[in-house]
Formats: sequence, structure tokens, C-alpha cells
Amino acid sequence: MGQEIADQHFRQRDFEQFRGRLVTETGLLRQWFEEGRLASSAPMAGIELEAWLTRPDGTPAPANDAFLWVLDRTDVVHELARFNVELNATPQPVTDAGLARLHAELEATWAACSAAAASLGLDILSIGILPTLRESDLSPASMSDSGRYRALNEQVLRQRRGRAISLDIPGVEHLRTQHSDVMLEAGATSFQGHLQLSPASAARWFNASLIASAATVAAAANSPFLFGHRLWEETRIPLFEQAVAVGSFADGLQATVPRVGFGTGYASWSVAEVFRENLDLFPIMLPLVLPDPPGRLPNLRLHNGTIWRWNRPLIGFEPDGTPHLRLEHRVMAAGPSIADMMANLVFFYGLVAALATQEEPPELTLPFAAARDNFYAAARYGLDATVTTTAGRECVLRTHMLDELIPRAEEGLALIGAAGPYAIRVLEVVERRIRSGRTGARWQCAFMNTCHGDPHVLTREYLARQKSGLPVHDWTT
Repeated sequence: MGQEIADQHFRQRDFEQFRGRLVTETGLLRQWFEEGRLASSAPMAGIELEAWLTRPDGTPAPANDAFLWVLDRTDVVHELARFNVELNATPQPVTDAGLARLHAELEATWAACSAAAASLGLDILSIGILPTLRESDLSPASMSDSGRYRALNEQVLRQRRGRAISLDIPGVEHLRTQHSDVMLEAGATSFQGHLQLSPASAARWFNASLIASAATVAAAANSPFLFGHRLWEETRIPLFEQAVAVGSFADGLQATVPRVGFGTGYASWSVAEVFRENLDLFPIMLPLVLPDPPGRLPNLRLHNGTIWRWNRPLIGFEPDGTPHLRLEHRVMAAGPSIADMMANLVFFYGLVAALATQEEPPELTLPFAAARDNFYAAARYGLDATVTTTAGRECVLRTHMLDELIPRAEEGLALIGAAGPYAIRVLEVVERRIRSGRTGARWQCAFMNTCHGDPHVLTREYLARQKSGLPVHDWTT
């Protein structure tokens, strides 16, 4: 989905031709898995950070074209809305030194972005959902000038047969509204961690990421408000799931598997199953038959880019052309600080490593339905969620993280050779945040009570603390 496309309108024969290519490429990928053709190099880490451009009053500033022109960098690009951009970093080995380099590069890129925004009289802000965001901000006029975004909007509405998108989120308050286009998706921004996997053990690492997602979504929760309503600790989750719904809600459409969701089950023999599921369960959304040879899997990768699992496998290629497999962990909100985000990433890598390498696979003791329920409970209630552990016990997530999951993450980092001064130091940021109970979402809610419910004051004060560089557990209210 990151690539630009020229066509925005498609005919039936386009869908038929695309499906033919997709069938061929899905079979080729399965063959690569069976033959051991995918790279088995040491784990590599990567990140993507989605951010907001804001005016001095804290409202979204639809100015990413001007911002990117001033910035003039290839590692920062457009996002769906004109007030969003995406920052990328150079992949690094999953080692203590590699993770430290990733942190340093993200800080340097963020500093350059802040300077470019300031030159336009704007700020750049990292937060899951901007508290000042109004539904009227999410209109086609705010869509970035991109053929792929216009085509995506057209195809979502086509698959919905022109029906409005219904947003229905019961939380602390209850939000119900209808929206006529795909721009609701632009209301949610994330910090996405990538992890290159060895195909021989990829199924276990994929399953481990599903199990770990409850802890990571709660630890990183930073999206309690949407359109003036207090909803979930991590409202990004239901917002994004409903923003591109094409039949999973009671609107008269035929039920389908949601294009944004937790998935349908654990992988059994191979992550190739996920790509087969893409072919079998998800209608084609962007049938652009690409000219690249089948060996580059262009159509399979484009189709996969229109299915937003919270843990999404990706296929990429090494400089020498060897295909590789990556896992994209999408559950973590953007913000509150770079220190917080990198701590979340290190916690995720350590916990997944521990779960994926333990002698008894945890997916054998924690049913998939329980892992899914854990995830949504953690997104809604944060650290206060009641979850089921891999040992079959029910407990409060905050207690479980302090007693078991954070120590296990430290063990996992050691198992993959990533433990060291940097990793241990930032993992302590997660521990202190959980002990204090002050996630980004909790800080926002506490501050909103002190500023008499003014989202503009909340956003400005959040920005001031973000600029300090301190992790959120050290922020004052």
C-alpha cells in the first residue's frame, strides 16, 4: 500500500486478471516456504512512526506537502491525511547496539521534523488520536494527493455498496456516528515495530506476537479520546477496525472477515497460511495488475497491504534479491515520547522472543479465542483489564506484567543476544510506567480533569511534555 498507483477506477476484467496473478504468486510463496527459499539471517528490527502536524492551538494542520518539501528527506513520507506523515528508520540487527542505533536515528529524524514544522509555524506531535480532532477534519478535502488513497476510498465504498461507514464505540462514554468516506482511518496513528523472522520458526514467533499483543497494547495505550468522547484506553483499535469495515457490522451487508482485526487463528505449520487466507477470505480491493515479474510477488504484496491485521506478516527482499519474511506489530499507539516508544519496542521483542522459544509453545495452552479476548480487553480497559494467562489463570494485566511478563521480556532479550545496557535501561521505562499506572492514556485522562475538559489545553500541554523528552511516567499533571 505504500506504493503510488495511477489507476483509480477498475473494471471487472481488472479484478479477474489480478486474481489470476494473485493465485500464481500465492502458490509461488508457498513453494518458497516448502523449499526453504526465504532468508534465514539474524533478526532485524525496523520501525514506522505516524505523526500529526498541528497548529499552535493544537488543531490538525493539513500541510504535509509543504512540510515534506521543507524537510526534503526520503525517510519521511505522506500518510492518508494531509495532517499526517510517516517516519521510517534504517533496519538494524536486534542487538543491544542495533536497538540503540535505531533509537538515536529516530531522535535525529524527529529533531529534523520538528525544525521543519517550526519553520512553517507548526508542530509535529506523536499521539495515538489527537484530542482536538473533529469529525469534520476527516473529509476528502483533507486527503493527501495520492492516487492510491483515492482508489482505496472508492473501493471501500464500492464493497460497502455506497453505504455510510457506521462508527459505534461503547466505552466510558458512547460514540455513535456515520461517515461517508474512508478518512476515519486517518484519525489513528501508531508506532509499528518490524521484526525479520526465520521461516523455520516463523509460525511460533507469529503466534507469540498474538499472545503478547494484550500486554503491548495496554502498555502503549495513548488514545482515550475521539471527537470529544472518552472511550477506550486505546480507542485506535475500534476506530481503525470500523473505519474500513466492508461487511462486519450490522448494516445489511453480507458478513465477511474484517480487513482490520486480530485474525482468525494461530498459524499451524507455516505463516504461508496467512497469505493463503488473504487469497481465500478477502475480496480484492485494488486490482492493479503490476508489471513486476511474479518472482517479486507484486500483486500478493499489494493485496496484503490492503489487509490490516494487528500482527501482519510481510514479504520483502534482500539487496541480492533473496526474499525475506517480516512481522509488523501494529498494536502500539504513537507517543507519548521517543523514550516510551523505544521502550515499548524493546519490551515487545523481548516478550515475543521468550514466548516463541519456550519449550512448550504457549499457543498450546492459551486458546486463540482467549488471546483475542485478552487483546480487546486490554485495548478497552488498559492495565486494569482482566486477562487469561498462558497457565490458564485469570488476573489483572498490570499485576501479570510486573510479576511475569516484564521479567520474561528481559530473559527473552538475553536469549536472542539483545540484552545489554541500552535494552535493560529502556525496559526499565516500561516497568516504571506500569508500576506508576501512568500510560499515555491515563495521563491524558488525568490532565483533562485538571483543564476543565479543554482538548486544546490538553494538546498543548502534552506537546510541551513530549518536547522535554521525558517518559510519560515522569510527566506532571
